[in-house]
Amino acid sequence: MEIQTDFIFCSGAATQVLKVGSSHLPSGEDVLLLIIPGNPGVVGFYQTFMQTLHGMLGYPVWAVSHAGHCAPPDSMDMVEDAAAAARRDVFGLDGQVRHKLAFLQNHVPRGTRLVLLGHSIGCYMILEMMKRDPELKVLKAVMLFPTIERMSQTPQGRVLTPLLCQLRYLAYLPLLLLSLLPERLASLLVRLAFSSVAVLDPCVLRPSVELLRRGCAVNAMYLGGQEMRMVLDRDNVTIQKNLDRLIFYYGATDHWCPLSYFQDMRREFPHGDVRLCEKGLRHAFVLDAGREVAQMVAGWIRGSLRT
Repeated sequence: MEIQTDFIFCSGAATQVLKVGSSHLPSGEDVLLLIIPGNPGVVGFYQTFMQTLHGMLGYPVWAVSHAGHCAPPDSMDMVEDAAAAARRDVFGLDGQVRHKLAFLQNHVPRGTRLVLLGHSIGCYMILEMMKRDPELKVLKAVMLFPTIERMSQTPQGRVLTPLLCQLRYLAYLPLLLLSLLPERLASLLVRLAFSSVAVLDPCVLRPSVELLRRGCAVNAMYLGGQEMRMVLDRDNVTIQKNLDRLIFYYGATDHWCPLSYFQDMRREFPHGDVRLCEKGLRHAFVLDAGREVAQMVAGWIRGSLRT
């Protein structure tokens, strides 16, 4: 199934939208599966995941990038108004949540029934979206490898917090230099970076190269720094209010979501749908397991789509 790619301005920032299935939704009671990505919020990483979901379920599957994480065409600026974007902090964590709500408001008919599919920080954003707009018609929200609490205290967070929060500007010069590389050399470096992945999904290569352009990686680092500072306590109130609509899927060896976080969730919500990966999948599942995860997700949500 062919993937349609659109670049739009949303909340005043360049945004990439991938669509499999219907590219336009008529008003009414249609179902849309919408992916809220991790960080980097590059929707091209999810192509295999999207195509598999659509092939198994038949419903349209869309993915909306984070603001400023996908390089727009040369004819399009990264922001419509730089001063307004800075004032609204559209590239920050709260700005990204408002960005997703604006996308739903402006590009998805209000009556559409939604299956929200979050990955990593996308899960935090989904909980915020459901809290801020409780009228959203969410059939299910699937939280894949969710980073919804105490991010700076995780093994990966302890390593990256100093870089993302205190030393971020030191990384800007190398990123600038990488952005100037010829595409062939940038592609070679990306392949080298992923050389430890035995069966790499080819769909992630081109988006990874694009991430080095137009300040996208800088925007991703900026968001990461805010994640370390702002993702603290788990939002138990919102989870409890929506427990029957939520599915959590934790990794058994996830350095962003330690096993203890899964155990805490099971204790706090014994009647919730909180699952632990038994397949050894990595946090960045899109690198080599997009099809496998999509097959699992399709099985989990198929019954909800019939209601």
